[in-house]
Amino acid sequence: MVVSEHPDFSTEEARRIIDDIASYAKPVVVLTGGEPLLRKDVFELAKYGMEKGLRMCLATNGTLVTDEVCGKIKESGIRMVSLSLDGASDAVHDDFRKQKGAFAGTINAARLFKKYGIEFLVNSSFTKRNQSEIPKIYRLAKELGATAWYMFMIVPTGRGKEVMEELISKEDYEEILKWHYEMEKNEKDILVRPTCAPHYYRIVPQMSKKEGEKFERRTLKFSTGGAKGCLAGQLIALINVDGDVLPCSYFPKPAGNVMKQSFKEVWENSELFKELRDFKKYKGRCGSCEYINVCGGCRARSYTVYGDYLEEEPFCGYVPRKVKSEK
Repeated sequence: MVVSEHPDFSTEEARRIIDDIASYAKPVVVLTGGEPLLRKDVFELAKYGMEKGLRMCLATNGTLVTDEVCGKIKESGIRMVSLSLDGASDAVHDDFRKQKGAFAGTINAARLFKKYGIEFLVNSSFTKRNQSEIPKIYRLAKELGATAWYMFMIVPTGRGKEVMEELISKEDYEEILKWHYEMEKNEKDILVRPTCAPHYYRIVPQMSKKEGEKFERRTLKFSTGGAKGCLAGQLIALINVDGDVLPCSYFPKPAGNVMKQSFKEVWENSELFKELRDFKKYKGRCGSCEYINVCGGCRARSYTVYGDYLEEEPFCGYVPRKVKSEK
């Protein structure tokens, strides 16, 4: 569960939504934004959620992290903090983020988290501009002492639409995921996960079967466990500043609104969520794919590229056995 924070989202309303969620389930809740540290009540809300039995986390760009902020993170009961790192140097990261000094802020935050014993993970997003940085950022995340490193494959929604021409090709995408498989197979020091890359869960059984090995994955103790593929509307959702419940951070179509309905009602009865969970309705190659149950394809990419979230994953080049047999 991701809750997008904003100054116009009142403390009272945030508490009410936390109560609503906690009355139904006890998910991981990530306070994000924008920049959640701009909110004066962010630690109050984190503590409130923790007291309700929710596992509270924070997503920050790191630039506002200080010794004092670290003390408040620990006091509030926040379990994990995520940082974004999109380059192994200031030249690459600052260019990617279009913000001078962003890299220094992230590195400083990581060092402060390490100093105060705060667990943190590193999220890294990739396009053609920085795909050559992938192994370097992975190594840097380890050096910084991150608990986990999540490799995000950009989804072209929101501001991501501007980078359509920069999106990594299908062919490179496949090779990057194969690289991740080989890296993850031998990684013992840091948890790793390709994110917004559901066809990784096709590549894993394909490659492990070819090698005659069983591939064991580790997960964060409070993560989605053994969940695979596209999690949008399956195991995650985002509540934005207007109370809209979206399938994920990159999927702009709301399933409902917690200002008008309970979260339980949206999660269980929304037509959008019901369709996303019904693999029999998926179209194109995804609908014919033998890996549909472990992959599912990125529904946000399908929605952006085709205007139909049930269409095939546009950045997967795999041809299912069923499709081959029909030719």
